[in-house]
Amino acid sequence: MRTNIFCNLITPCRLLCLPDKTSFRYLLKCEFTQHQNKLGSMSGPRRGSDVMRSSGKQTNGRQANLPFIIGVAGGTASGKSTVCKRIMEKLGQEAMEQENRRVVCISQDSFYRDLSLEESQKALRGQVNFDHPDMFDDRMLLETLRDIRDGKQCHLPVYDYKTNSRLAEMRKIYPADVVLCEGILVFYQPEVRAMFDMKLFVDTDADTRLSRRVRRDTNERGRDLDTVLDQYTNLVKPAFEEFCLPTKKFADVIIPRGADNTVAISLIVQHIEDLLIQAHERHTNGSLGGGGGGGGEPACRERRSRSTSETRIR
Repeated sequence: MRTNIFCNLITPCRLLCLPDKTSFRYLLKCEFTQHQNKLGSMSGPRRGSDVMRSSGKQTNGRQANLPFIIGVAGGTASGKSTVCKRIMEKLGQEAMEQENRRVVCISQDSFYRDLSLEESQKALRGQVNFDHPDMFDDRMLLETLRDIRDGKQCHLPVYDYKTNSRLAEMRKIYPADVVLCEGILVFYQPEVRAMFDMKLFVDTDADTRLSRRVRRDTNERGRDLDTVLDQYTNLVKPAFEEFCLPTKKFADVIIPRGADNTVAISLIVQHIEDLLIQAHERHTNGSLGGGGGGGGEPACRERRSRSTSETRIR
């Protein structure tokens, strides 16, 4: 069976087609090896207890010192959120309470900046380009990713698409072993891009993205068809071509057809499962002499083993 996945192995402009699952798994293994080398170069030799420390509190069962952060970029309505949702579902994380998840997902949309009164009025008429880099609070996003990398709890703004503003409530993000960060321009700012240990680009046909955006904005965000089409033609499409599409060259893995590419998603899930198992083993080995092992570890191990057997591709 052939996988329709293009991978950037060496330089941003050298994209190779990997014809089988073995090759794709080799790429993912290389990405994790680079992550491990990064850990070693930052602080020298590390024991399992250094990589996975007990938090002393059951927050995700443990606190990751340096989680594996995956950036997921792509054009509007390309399926970024759906790809992340499928990954979370296959890993059994969607049904879990937030504080117990070992894999979490955050969206760049949470970091839309506050609009001025004039901008708010224009936004209601569909005259504000929300796909432009200037619309995001990149400093806040970067600080949040750094806090996540440090294993800290974070509070993310909750964005309301109907009013084009942040709500008063905040979403709490607990420390996790793997973090998915999705958004149209997560690869645009170099400092933000450098935070990712792996970069995925969801590549979906432009007509498909337009039809999805029309359905989404009219059904979920209360906008009329003429406004949606006018905004897409004059703002969204030009912004995609100028700002989003050029960042495709930074991707390690390009996923055509988005969530419809079940082979790609299954392979990525398998890789994440391997990361979680290795992190668990390091934590267990490092805790043998110093305590800190959680009381619910056998059940967690059984759950992860069952999840692995269900999603493994042979």
